[in-house]
Amino acid sequence: MASGRRPEHQAPPEVFYNEDEARKYTSNSRMIEIQVQLSQRSVELLNLPEDKPCFLLDIGFDCLILDSTDVAIEREVEGDLFHHDAGQGLYFKPGTFDGCVSISALQWLCNADKKGHNPVKRLYKFFSSLYSCLSRGSRAVFQFYPENPQQVELITMQAMKAGFTGGLVVDYPNSTRAKKIFLCLFAGVVMDKLPKGLGTEETNNEQNTVQYSGQRQRTKVKRGKSIKNTKNWIKEKKERRRRQGK
Repeated sequence: MASGRRPEHQAPPEVFYNEDEARKYTSNSRMIEIQVQLSQRSVELLNLPEDKPCFLLDIGFDCLILDSTDVAIEREVEGDLFHHDAGQGLYFKPGTFDGCVSISALQWLCNADKKGHNPVKRLYKFFSSLYSCLSRGSRAVFQFYPENPQQVELITMQAMKAGFTGGLVVDYPNSTRAKKIFLCLFAGVVMDKLPKGLGTEETNNEQNTVQYSGQRQRTKVKRGKSIKNTKNWIKEKKERRRRQGK
């Protein structure tokens, strides 16, 4: 993403992506190259079967989708996030698509561009309707530019509440320019293992994937032990110190 003020902070998407801005995605060779690379990587993360055609949903304004063999994947759906407000839900028949990809678009749903916009409700509406229109066992991959960790948590929490499992895949985590973040979601399957992030061979890859299950994590406490930093734990610690003469 270009440096400077974030696009989603400048204007609503239907205003920001005017004719001049949209033209950059078909005339600027550097931008085209980046979008092709991001799209190829997203399709790779979908892990599509090689022995049958797949029907994909492309959510965004700037996706040129190519598979790993540089064979163009037919863009079946001409609608996108900005002409069809995804915050109001996706209206397709259940199980219509075998996968979903989205490039540089998801963070826009975190904005409240209009009166009455609630990012939490809009994200949940989007993810729950997406879950419905995906076939069971399929994946959805979102490349996006989160503004901060709180935004990542907001997005992933609503995706998990909608029924997805999955998590974050981070490519080239140690590079400022090459680092890319993908939200890889699984629909209707027991949590699958997340793909490895690129450029992580020399680091602990577990640090570059963050997995979510949609289930609350419970703190395990040994029988007879108080949870650390609770009132009872503090009292017990003081009593032990008193007995030890401290």
